[in-house]
Amino acid sequence: MKNIFIIEKDRAWRKVLEEALGADFELFFWDQKTSLEKELSNKHYGMVLADKESYQKDIFEFIQWLTSTMPYAPVVIFSEEEKAEDVVKAIKCGAYDYVTKPFSVEKVRLDVEQAHESRSLKNEIDYLRHEQDTVYDFDRIIACSPVMQEVVSTLKKFSQVEATILMTGETGTGKSFLAGSVHFNSQRRKKPFIHVNCANIPETLLESELFGHEKGSFTGADKMRVGRFEQAHGGTLFLDEIGELSLPIQSKLLRALESKSFERIGSNKTIYSDTRIIAATNRRLSRLVEENLFREDLYFRINILNVRLPPLRQRKECIRPVADFLLHKYCRALGRKRLSFSKEILEWMESYHWPGNIREMGNCIERAIILEEGNEIGWKSFYLPESIKTGDIENGGPNQVRDLKQSEKEQVLKALEQSYWVQKHAAERLGVSPRALNYKIKKFNISHPGWRKHT
Repeated sequence: MKNIFIIEKDRAWRKVLEEALGADFELFFWDQKTSLEKELSNKHYGMVLADKESYQKDIFEFIQWLTSTMPYAPVVIFSEEEKAEDVVKAIKCGAYDYVTKPFSVEKVRLDVEQAHESRSLKNEIDYLRHEQDTVYDFDRIIACSPVMQEVVSTLKKFSQVEATILMTGETGTGKSFLAGSVHFNSQRRKKPFIHVNCANIPETLLESELFGHEKGSFTGADKMRVGRFEQAHGGTLFLDEIGELSLPIQSKLLRALESKSFERIGSNKTIYSDTRIIAATNRRLSRLVEENLFREDLYFRINILNVRLPPLRQRKECIRPVADFLLHKYCRALGRKRLSFSKEILEWMESYHWPGNIREMGNCIERAIILEEGNEIGWKSFYLPESIKTGDIENGGPNQVRDLKQSEKEQVLKALEQSYWVQKHAAERLGVSPRALNYKIKKFNISHPGWRKHT
């Protein structure tokens, strides 16, 4: 039960407080025989209610002392006098509220509940902000290769200025995470970081997503919506996959970037938003400009600070540390004890080209953790999306991996022949799903007289 420390000498008002709060809170009334500071310092209280007249000293100095000594305990002041200057001064000193007597049971109960809710929310925000500062610490980014070290060094510099950033690189290289790192290490860290994936939102809804709309502005607009630009005021707006924007949306985006202003759909009112833009794409925007699919003026506007994220295959030194980090992360998320990788899996991960980069690696590791029943992740639980393991899985033979760019078709054919062209058995022999094998069969245009024509 939450406890509340109360400074109130009037017996009648004590009864009111007991009636309002006694069922849900443990109440401690100051008996005025012991030192108030000592009483509050010796025990943790979740909240303090103080009557201004009962304290008999400078209530404002007391509020300041209390909020510095017990920063997570909200303070509510009661008083028989209603002076605007006292109310303002009390709030400035750190009080949650200033309530004038007489007050009802319902009023004090609601005030206390709202104070606790507000404090809980603030504590959660402080915790999440601390977690974000830790997660997005540049010094904790895995950058073991020279090329990645250079990227991190560049982003550190970019985080200290306000110019627009364009991040390029393949899918899954960490553009979203690094955009967050820039924001949470910038002067805007205490303001919102808003992420919009331009490829995941239908074009008909994207304008409303970015700029908002007024109620009744189109079919289905049953209430006013605040857009992402407006939500990101003072902070950072991360536009992921910006190369997927249509030309009409690009035109409106350009205007918003140049004038820092826009109008909601269905409104003539201009809204100003101080928002920093970080854009990202896995496409070559310069080629899209040449093909008239991306506005040249918008390209120049977002390409002020440019950084290219290298694919995982170009930073081999990072593969094992990233894999270990993801393994620990997903074990913790899935409630599993810490697992390890077999030697063969580690060697394969370092030789594999990872077309899906860190995202693909994370998917493979998460699936392996779910399927693995032992303490070490081996081939039986590790799914290889673009490669096929060699070796006899059923008989426990050696699990060695090749680069299958040249020999993949031969291995598929060999497995099919050894399985008498039964695809299910061939898939088991190769250690892949029947669906994955079927994809390979179509890819290499493999056929057999005994199969149906659609195979």
